[in-house]
Amino acid sequence: MTTNANAGTGARSTTGKPPATPTSPEKSAATIATGWLHTAKFLTTAPELHFLPALDVPEIAFVGRSNAGKSTCINTLTQQKQLAFASKKPGRTQHINLFALGKQGVMDAVLTDLPGYGYAAVPKQDKIRWQQVMANYLVSRSNLMGIVLMCDPRLGMTELDEVLLDVIRPRVQEGLKFLVLLTKADKLTRSEATRALSITRLQAGGGLVQLFSAPKRIGIEEASLTLWNWTHPAGAGNAVAAPLEQSAPLNTAAAHPPAGP
Repeated sequence: MTTNANAGTGARSTTGKPPATPTSPEKSAATIATGWLHTAKFLTTAPELHFLPALDVPEIAFVGRSNAGKSTCINTLTQQKQLAFASKKPGRTQHINLFALGKQGVMDAVLTDLPGYGYAAVPKQDKIRWQQVMANYLVSRSNLMGIVLMCDPRLGMTELDEVLLDVIRPRVQEGLKFLVLLTKADKLTRSEATRALSITRLQAGGGLVQLFSAPKRIGIEEASLTLWNWTHPAGAGNAVAAPLEQSAPLNTAAAHPPAGP
């Protein structure tokens, strides 16, 4: 009598191996996105805006206060330990650095690492100069299509972060993408993370807000999917599952911030 090798609970295939588990769309999309980010390569550096090359591919800028974890975030997303330079003296890295993305040697997007701002040890004249350079970049860079703002949730959005939001608000209203990554999320309790997400979502004025931690691997796939979807819209034949509403490993924020200061 012939026995069905796959019949019954826990059945195995005729090869002796367990049946393959289907890959979820979200997992497949995350694999594509993280693989794409891993292609990042140094393109060029510029001390001033007018030294940047004119490009026709989408550009995503990473901005944030010094010590907010910007270099760590870029290196984590691209799975490269030293792609973005982290100065031992925060605020002293004062160049605009571009990194090319694209498989098989074809550049299809660019990541831009803008200098950190707000570090007290930087001379006042340098702060003013770089605020002007960044403002000009954010307002006039024609192929800029998205901004990722790194924010330490233990400090919240600072006055300089609010100034940056004011600068980009007109372009956001015109369709510029905007994401706030709450870095160092592993240092928050569950309730602190919930509160930080709620408050920052209100402050971001319609931008996306996600938790992020390099050591604990929090939010890496979500952020990768966001950047991929920004630069590869479904209408262009690159349909990818959108990132899920983030809940974890920490709780999803409530619809409104908790009462109290």
